[in-house]
Amino acid sequence: MSRVLHKTGVAIAALFALGCVSTLAAAAPSDQPAARPRIGLVLSGGGARGGAHIGVLKVLEEEHVPVDAIAGTSMGAIVGGLYASGMSAKEIERTLTSIDWNDAFSDRPPRRELTFRRKQDDSSFLVRFPLGVRGGKFRLPRGFIQGQKLTRMLRELTGPVATTTDFDRLPVPFRAVATDLETGAARIFSSGDLVTAMRASMSAPGVFAPVELDGRLLVDGGLAENLPVDIMRQMNVDVLIVVDVSFALLSEKDLHSALSVSNQALAILIRKDTERQRALLAPRDIVIDPALGDASSIDFSDLKKMIVAGETAARGMHDRLDPLAISPEDYRSYLAERERREVPAPHIDFVRANAESLRYASLIAATMGSLASTTYNATKAGRRMADLYGFDLFETVDYRIATDAGKTGLDVLTRRKDWGPNYLRFGLNLQDDFEGNSDYNAAMRAILTELNPRGGELLFDAQIGSNPRFSAELYQPLDTGRRYFVAPHVDFELRNLQVSDAFDRITEYRVRQALYGLDVGREISNWGEVRAGYRRSVGSAHVRIGDLSQPRTDFDTGEYFSQFRADTIDDLNFPHRGELFQLEWRGERGSGDSRRSDLLSVDWLWAHTHGRNTVLLWTSAGTALEAQGAAVEDFFSLGGLFNLSGRAPNTVSGPHFAIARALYYRKVGRGGEGFLNVPAYIGASIEIGNIWQVRSDTSVSSALKDGSLFLGLDTLLGPVYLAAGYDSGGHTAFYLLLGHTF
Repeated sequence: MSRVLHKTGVAIAALFALGCVSTLAAAAPSDQPAARPRIGLVLSGGGARGGAHIGVLKVLEEEHVPVDAIAGTSMGAIVGGLYASGMSAKEIERTLTSIDWNDAFSDRPPRRELTFRRKQDDSSFLVRFPLGVRGGKFRLPRGFIQGQKLTRMLRELTGPVATTTDFDRLPVPFRAVATDLETGAARIFSSGDLVTAMRASMSAPGVFAPVELDGRLLVDGGLAENLPVDIMRQMNVDVLIVVDVSFALLSEKDLHSALSVSNQALAILIRKDTERQRALLAPRDIVIDPALGDASSIDFSDLKKMIVAGETAARGMHDRLDPLAISPEDYRSYLAERERREVPAPHIDFVRANAESLRYASLIAATMGSLASTTYNATKAGRRMADLYGFDLFETVDYRIATDAGKTGLDVLTRRKDWGPNYLRFGLNLQDDFEGNSDYNAAMRAILTELNPRGGELLFDAQIGSNPRFSAELYQPLDTGRRYFVAPHVDFELRNLQVSDAFDRITEYRVRQALYGLDVGREISNWGEVRAGYRRSVGSAHVRIGDLSQPRTDFDTGEYFSQFRADTIDDLNFPHRGELFQLEWRGERGSGDSRRSDLLSVDWLWAHTHGRNTVLLWTSAGTALEAQGAAVEDFFSLGGLFNLSGRAPNTVSGPHFAIARALYYRKVGRGGEGFLNVPAYIGASIEIGNIWQVRSDTSVSSALKDGSLFLGLDTLLGPVYLAAGYDSGGHTAFYLLLGHTF
């Protein structure tokens, strides 16, 4: 018994000793470093004020403070999403400060990206912005900005993680907040399409069109949760760095307009939720409030100032941020881990219309199908997406990377314009010479689009004023890519034509003409077109001013024609870059198809801009190959601004002409922004040219030398000129002009 007790005592003593050793070992210092705290970054909404988030990120990188998770709202979701996708703070800064935000927030595609058909819409003096018509009612877009260009930009910037649908598998785990427009509830994006999440989060109601997803309309997350602290708490983090760029409330003296009052009401609602979220913060968390004052949420031209404000505020929190910094070696390992999470670009096996876009499946295949059997490239996909958007049929064009039966491809989404497919455009053309002579025309265009799956259009133009006109055209593409087309048309117009004789006496004719015909042609990419056809014109010309005893001239003329046109110009109001070219042959035939005259004409314009300065070269020429057969209604005309500026419009006419012009204009106004936010230009032109009755008389010595000085404004109604023209023959002309000159 005593032996048993002895052994038991020894065992207990041994266990006690082992326990002491274990306790001592636990109490002893470990050679393993303590795990660093996980850091979560919370970025609030605030529009352009969110540029401060970039400044904060720059300082965090400089001080080697890692970010383990990000949650953002609105602009905070844009900056946060880009950082989460693997971009560095400096890359985000370089990208966002180099963007032309006025263009990015404009839905109309750059003119160079429009189809050739849509480019020709600008050749009239009609206002660019159409009014939608559906169900007998006028319709407007659900937002001033549909966000197409912004979506394309985000697609290209986040291309390296395009296949990542679990936001926890991004280089930095990410959450974005949007608001359900129907219920007002917050929609938290933790998975899905990254670009859609970012776009939905910043869709400010009334400014950006809502994002439609899963049958719900989503708008700016700031309405539901502008500072997503509670969301970050759920992302397994220990310390929060919170950047709040939301508005401070205005004082009574600043509430001086209906807009400021409504903005204040919205700010109060957002501020209440922001304060609730800030109350959830722990003492260990860090709050950064950049000193943004009353900086605008919509003025992205001040983005650099916002970034500097963010840097300054973050550096002011150095003492709080320093304990979170890690060694340079550990920070390099952290960056390497971020880079390893990027997914290799997939091979694209198919390109197809998604279920909502089957109506446009053939057009999608013709426009974007070339991306199939290639490696995914966000920039190339963006270009093809822009080509599709250039048809100007869609509210938005987007795509998702999808998998089907083990293959990867692009699901293309096209959302037809909610305010279409029928549109009205209006325009006004005015001209006054300050001598009691004035012309005016008011016009309306109705266009019915998508008449059939090939994209048929029916266009009606009506014009009243000095030159009444009515026309109709059926434009019918013949192939799925909408390149080949036929276009039957009819046109009726009244116009004045002035002819001067050898003694400089002017006879003004009133020409009445009805024209009908059939054109066939092909578009060449989106920069050119070849067209040919037959036209028949019936009408009369009588003397309106001059020798009234001259009899009325009746005509019934057939015309074969062929035409080549190229158009890469960026803007027809005030060209800055690109070229226009047109070469046309017209074979005039009298009644009975007897040969009357062949007319040949050419026109070329080239523009180049450096800074605020633009140089434009422009030359035109035309000739009647059998001048004796040319009738007055077929004469070429010169006169008017930039067309022998010292002569009144259309006061020089005849069967042969040539003119060369050189123009210079400079954008003026504070910062080059013009006057009252209207682009303004001052400039001058030099012109040399004339009309000749006999082709052999054509020479530089017999040409008129003209010039002009002008002030031009690029208004919503079109270009407005105040100009003076001078002619080597002693003529002068003054202009107040609303309408195109090019």
